[in-house]
Amino acid sequence: MPLNRRKFLKKSAVTGAGVALTGAVVAPAAEAAEGRKPVKPSKPLKRYSLTVMGTTDLHGHIFNWDYFKNAEYSDAKGNAQGLARISTLVEQVRREKGRCNTLLLDAGDTIQGTPLTYYYAKVDPITAKGGPVHPMAQAMNAIGYDAVALGNHEFNYGIETLRKFESQCRFPLLGANALDAKTLKPAFPPYFMKTFQVKGAPPVKVAVLGLTNPGIAIWDKAYVQGKLTFPGLEEQAAKWVPKLRSMGADVVVVSAHSGSSGTSSYGDQLPYIENSAALVAQQVPGIDAILVGHAHTEIAELKVTNTATGKTVVLSEPLAYAERLSLFDFELVFEKGKWAVESVAASVRDSKTVADDPRITKLLKDEHDVVVAYVNQVVGTATDTLTTVEARYTDAPIIDLITRVQEDVVTAAMVGTSYASLPVIAQASPFSRTSEIPAGEVTIRDLSSLYVYDNTLVAKLLTGAQVRAYLEYSAQYFVRTAAGAPVDVEKLTNAENRPDYNYDYVSGLTYDIDIAQAAGSRIRNLAYNGVALDDSQQFVFAVNNYRANGGGAFPHVASAPELWSESTEIRTRISEWVTAKGVLNPKEFASVDWKLTRDGTPVF
Repeated sequence: MPLNRRKFLKKSAVTGAGVALTGAVVAPAAEAAEGRKPVKPSKPLKRYSLTVMGTTDLHGHIFNWDYFKNAEYSDAKGNAQGLARISTLVEQVRREKGRCNTLLLDAGDTIQGTPLTYYYAKVDPITAKGGPVHPMAQAMNAIGYDAVALGNHEFNYGIETLRKFESQCRFPLLGANALDAKTLKPAFPPYFMKTFQVKGAPPVKVAVLGLTNPGIAIWDKAYVQGKLTFPGLEEQAAKWVPKLRSMGADVVVVSAHSGSSGTSSYGDQLPYIENSAALVAQQVPGIDAILVGHAHTEIAELKVTNTATGKTVVLSEPLAYAERLSLFDFELVFEKGKWAVESVAASVRDSKTVADDPRITKLLKDEHDVVVAYVNQVVGTATDTLTTVEARYTDAPIIDLITRVQEDVVTAAMVGTSYASLPVIAQASPFSRTSEIPAGEVTIRDLSSLYVYDNTLVAKLLTGAQVRAYLEYSAQYFVRTAAGAPVDVEKLTNAENRPDYNYDYVSGLTYDIDIAQAAGSRIRNLAYNGVALDDSQQFVFAVNNYRANGGGAFPHVASAPELWSESTEIRTRISEWVTAKGVLNPKEFASVDWKLTRDGTPVF
């Protein structure tokens, strides 16, 4: 029997290295004395090391620059952002590991999120004849990405813009579960294969399966309905992973625009889970690692056991906005005529530890300068400073500005329709805790920082009873706080981890939110025009498309009749409104519509 080195080493750890080693050395001589041929030592196994790097949720961040503050990006933790930093980290890893032994992936949400990406989608669009090359395509091509999974925000500007971006990329946009609605065949490449050469051994084949988020069907319904469909990640992974293995893949990596929590923000509106990366790892055999996206959280390494095979699948999610780079370090061994993954270890590298790659900043300087000039255009004058600092728990005039603009736009849209006589109410969320419109000159960037998402406006038809249910659901955002108990505003909100963008003001009504009461029984004194709300009263509800399509799982609104919608961003409508007024005076739009109470007594 040939000497099994692995068993030998295991045994030596138990019996004592000295004894086992002595036996191993004298064995051939003893065998010769007995007339047997010496056993040749086993050849050392062929090994190969591979590193897969990954980013996610870049959201248009190329520079370490805050377009809303017109300054270098900074936060309390000292983080740095941008693909220019990622480029430096990537080159470090390539030098350490050997460029030919690395792969660079992204898990989606690439072309939306900053004024830079907005500008090249809407102001100087890449879809125009002879239009520019998208800055994100330029940067990612230069850095040398191998493949990128589709994120849900890739669809925010419509399929035409996405396809144009795709044509400008020197890497595939992957989406195994982005299917043509008619043929049910993949509308984008499902996977990417790359072969790595190994000296003295067969090559290593690595397959990357791209999966996107089923929520696209809700969030960008206006663009994808009837054109694309998005089945669940687990279902499509179970279909494709065996195919990739049968095609000779030695390593299977999934790039998934889906978090790991197993939760969904859209309730039961879809039969598919929004954040299902860990479920994919658990349920689908044959996956070695998953690059996780969508959730905007940092997971250096998460190990999940596959229930069918008992094998460990390693997950990693780098922090969004190019603040982190994930690394998956694979060790492979060639045995029994094929390559096998022996181990996978994940870690993250931090963008704040390196400087910008001047190659990337030089490449995109002109585009950056154009956008800086654009966002600093003055569109009006403010009489007072408006801020979102307290907007989570007090009715802030700066949020009233959003609802007033939405009310005016929808009211004008209803003229000449059978709904023109109905009252118009509007919703808005305190997206940011740091937005400020200073007294004095008001610029596009001031207004853009107030409304950071590229949402558009929709008009829905709701009854008074439905509005009441909507407000009760929104009020779940507050932590139940007994009357007389001390109030800490930092602990007053975000109950059950609900994000700020899933708390809504509703204008045009007055109401109290009694946080001493249990969730579901908090809305008190709800009135319209000073009279208790009639549950049968009908309202035209001005609402953003994310909420109108079911984002946040607010009751009734997704299924309510749609009266009107448009493709102009709410952010643009705000700029138009301020430009037309010339002067931004809170007296024209601010009102106290709601307040927090405890057993009827105001909290503030």
